Amino acid sequence: MPLALHLGTDDLTRCRFAISPLCQTHEVLRMLRRPARHGYHRTWLRRMRRTLAGLDLTPLWLFVPPVRGYTPDFLGAPPDDPYPSFDDELARMRATDPALAHAEMTRSLACVPGLADSPAGRAALDDPAATVRRLADLTERAWHALLAPDWPRHRSVLEADIAHRSRRAADGGLDALLTGLHPAVDWTDHTLTLRRYGELADAQRPDGRGVLLMPSVFVWPDVVSGFARPWQPTVIYPARGMGRLHDAPAPRPAGALARLLGHQRAAVLTGLAVPATTTDLARRHGLAPSTVSAHLSTLRDAGLLESRRQGNHVLYARTPLGDTLVEGDVGPGVR
Repeated sequence: MPLALHLGTDDLTRCRFAISPLCQTHEVLRMLRRPARHGYHRTWLRRMRRTLAGLDLTPLWLFVPPVRGYTPDFLGAPPDDPYPSFDDELARMRATDPALAHAEMTRSLACVPGLADSPAGRAALDDPAATVRRLADLTERAWHALLAPDWPRHRSVLEADIAHRSRRAADGGLDALLTGLHPAVDWTDHTLTLRRYGELADAQRPDGRGVLLMPSVFVWPDVVSGFARPWQPTVIYPARGMGRLHDAPAPRPAGALARLLGHQRAAVLTGLAVPATTTDLARRHGLAPSTVSAHLSTLRDAGLLESRRQGNHVLYARTPLGDTLVEGDVGPGVR
């Protein structure tokens, strides 16, 4: 049977979004172990081949089953804050109660027959506090090697997804928000049903704290839930636009849009399906950075783009008006 989460009144008023660098790192590791998830990320995997070859994560792989199975929740626990830093989340992971870690690791090892009785499995369970420290060190290494360099772009994709879904909620209420999360997620009669996710006897049920919704770049094609106590009920779903994050050839703008804005400016606007920097856009469209910068300024002044500084980068993203112009095309009456 599918996993069904019945949301009471308190849950409905407390549904919220969050972006978690630790959970994203956790999903990267699950993606690496499960080839069925590789589809949208083959370009990224090719680019990271040397990095991955030099990254020994063997103790972590012990708790990430290669096909299906349970991975300890403390490795990527739902955050308390909507936008935590990786360092804060890692500190929380390091502070995991050894008894909780032991219980979750035991459940994970049981997914592979004989693994709990292997030398590595026994060593991990004999000293859960030391195992948590070792896994936290490896998670930190994985974050800095695999995600931190691209995190500004990844975070912008996640923020754009939340902004899009928040607009849906503003226009159509929670029904509009929850029915559009994922093709395998149904919302009827106050019940959120995950059709591709098996029923779990110990899954955390909504208890008045609401459901935490987290977009992810690396969770595709799955949608993940089922966190056990004491974690908040959570649904991790593929972020809108994540499929174009690494494979992003310059799209051709619609003819009417090109006539309205000019071909280059329309191409730049169309190419911003996911946030990007001036340098990214110049390389993608084969234009000089100064030309792209001029187009971006014009589009921003027209209310079609917005810019946000993240670290040393300035990322540009379409506004709702820009989305409407690109996705709805321009009608034949526009001259």
